[in-house]
Amino acid sequence: MKSWVSRILVALLIAVMTGVVAFAKSRKESVTFPTNIKVNGTLVKKGTYDVSFDEQKSELSILKNGKVIAKAATRVEQRTGKAKSLEIRSIGSGDDTQLVAVTFGGSDQSIVVNQSGGQTTGNE
Repeated sequence: MKSWVSRILVALLIAVMTGVVAFAKSRKESVTFPTNIKVNGTLVKKGTYDVSFDEQKSELSILKNGKVIAKAATRVEQRTGKAKSLEIRSIGSGDDTQLVAVTFGGSDQSIVVNQSGGQTTGNE
């Protein structure tokens, strides 16, 4: 009887932990920047990268070969319609181009980069 109760408790604990992992939403897509772009003060050279958004942390990351190149704190803004594909919004030109927002395909929310000039992790 005692081992039966222990097994049920272990099963419930595993189910709860699995549920917590399922609720931690993270999105990731590949993007090619045609020009250099600044993300939260970090210069990201033109090329192909992964853009990842961690909803729990409200953090956008730019990755190259699994290595974080830049991170930025974000906020989510509602859109009037869903994006058909990944959309990147920026301001400026040349090496002064700054990432403003990202919208993942199929989403009706834009991930807006907080322009605070905070954390930098290097450039590629």
